[in-house]
Amino acid sequence: MVEKVAIVTAGGSGMGAAAARHLARDGFRIAVLSSSGKGEALAREVGGFGVTGSNQSNDDLKRLVDGALERWGRIDVLVNSAGHGPRAPITEITDAQWHAGLDVYLLNVVRAVRIVAPVMQAQKAGAIINISTAWAFEPSPLFPTSAVFRAGLAAYTKLFADAFAADNVRMNNVLPGWIDSLPATEERRQGVPMGRYGRSEEIAATIAFLASEGAAYITGQNIRIDGGLMRSI
Repeated sequence: MVEKVAIVTAGGSGMGAAAARHLARDGFRIAVLSSSGKGEALAREVGGFGVTGSNQSNDDLKRLVDGALERWGRIDVLVNSAGHGPRAPITEITDAQWHAGLDVYLLNVVRAVRIVAPVMQAQKAGAIINISTAWAFEPSPLFPTSAVFRAGLAAYTKLFADAFAADNVRMNNVLPGWIDSLPATEERRQGVPMGRYGRSEEIAATIAFLASEGAAYITGQNIRIDGGLMRSI
């Protein structure tokens, strides 16, 4: 029986860590990248492999991928999580802050995919899931750089899906709304039709589904997990 392998970037805490734990429960071997060192601790906890480094570093990402391939010989799933980019009123965001947002919210995916996609293509199988945001298509001034670059991520995902679908390599985005890994406020909670914040484990469960054979015919999609917050087509 082939052991399936999942890589999670920015996976030391929050939704990335929840995804790593869920995939481990589903039987995946786990490799985690985190800048804090928490990823290495989490990987040890689930019997996997961790690297302390940044998804803004091609070298760190390559160490993660190479380490997974050396141990297990394949990569079946890549989960791209992210940190937090700059926030400011839209006309006050500096060039440097826009570039930082690009690094955090779009190039984090581009870099990892550039390394992992050839492995999956050679296997004729693989699933890539990117953690995006519910505000990718209906942007909020609270998260300007996130909204702008994750709208770009949606376009990138469709282009990738077109290019790799014939090789059975899929890419989808999950779009979380207000999740318990964020500070909670009553005003935000009341704005959610379901009347509560989502749980990181609920995001992880959706990621695990998209990583599974049950989602084998799903690619190029942006799937909202937001309690009904965004309801447009």
